[in-house]
Amino acid sequence: MSQDSQAPLGERLIFAMGGGGFTMEPNNPLLDDFVLSLARAGRFGDASNASVSRSGMPRVLFLPTASGDTTSQINAFKARFTDRTCVPEHLSLFRLRESTRTLQETVLAQDIVYVGGGSMRNLLAIWQAHGLDSLLVEAWKRGIVLAGLSAGAMCWFEAGITRSSGPPEPIAGLGLLEGSLTVHADGEPERLPVWLAGVRDGTLQGGWAVDDGVGLLFRGRQLERVVGSRPGAGAERADAIEGELVRHRLTPELLHGNLHGGLTGDDDAVAELRQVHMLRRGIRSGRG
Repeated sequence: MSQDSQAPLGERLIFAMGGGGFTMEPNNPLLDDFVLSLARAGRFGDASNASVSRSGMPRVLFLPTASGDTTSQINAFKARFTDRTCVPEHLSLFRLRESTRTLQETVLAQDIVYVGGGSMRNLLAIWQAHGLDSLLVEAWKRGIVLAGLSAGAMCWFEAGITRSSGPPEPIAGLGLLEGSLTVHADGEPERLPVWLAGVRDGTLQGGWAVDDGVGLLFRGRQLERVVGSRPGAGAERADAIEGELVRHRLTPELLHGNLHGGLTGDDDAVAELRQVHMLRRGIRSGRG
């Protein structure tokens, strides 16, 4: 695909996780392995794709903007992706003077852009200040896979529920995907009633609530798959019809595999869930 061409809508992928991945499930790589598989199933492998690296592996760019480009998130990304079949790098907007390329050159050279969690309000403000919001829209149009968790998931929708200022409240996103998204539905349940109230009164468009460990895969603007990294986690769709909420529970497809030490047993999944809750009681990697 040439650098100036656009991918058909049906070839554009966005993977939005309620929580999970390398910052929340350090011993469970299933969601991150799924993210990598999207490059292999999509743009990667096309001989005309100028973004594929010289090593023949897909490029993965991590954006830790929402966390303030914290070292802990960057190190967790490196720990997860350095030994995988990809070329990982991160982009710190707080340290741009260390970069030798323009933002456009960096972003549009990727096969996957992976956005971390943190403050969605700060994320969008900083992206806008650097023009990165427009670049990411362009990346999506060119068929570069967009992925993220928490704030890095809600940012692709028309709106989400943020805790950037403390109490949960609605916030507008980039609008690549129609509707709204709220994250950490099981881990931070205080978000859910705010989201449901917004959908009911029309403040928010109908959309999805997603547990930690669950991801929604959109092809174009249509939901294609719901996947999960552990048993028991789920998602739901809610819409307002004549002033009444209509809610539908979505059961994820449980991911399996033993790639790169991936988990396969229920005991491991339960242990991972306990670790997530322990992390939540300590230092959270992102509040959305």
